[in-house]
Amino acid sequence: MTAIATATTAGAAPMPRLRMTARGRRALAMLVAAPVLAVGALAGAGLIGDAVTGAVASSSTSTADFEHITVVPGQSLWQIAEAIAPEADPRDVIAEIELLNGIAGAIQPGERLAIPARYAD
Repeated sequence: MTAIATATTAGAAPMPRLRMTARGRRALAMLVAAPVLAVGALAGAGLIGDAVTGAVASSSTSTADFEHITVVPGQSLWQIAEAIAPEADPRDVIAEIELLNGIAGAIQPGERLAIPARYAD
């Protein structure tokens, strides 16, 4: 019994070869393909920036005018949405505010937010 214990502790056992099953190959292929497909889908839908889609800037300027509000301490996007559009679904209003301002949910006191024109007074 001591000879076996000595043999395994004295020398490093060779590592077994890694074998990948068909299921593993499919999972790896999906892992590699998913980001490529996601970028392609977003570019096709026009949701990725101009650098990726190859859009060319034109000389025309936007004359869009937005009303801006300043976030006060303790105020949430939900409260802002309810205040500016009480008749609309707050989730839709929040989504428009996030898209217009390029934010992903968290807002800070003192931050200026553009309000979609259809909700401005």
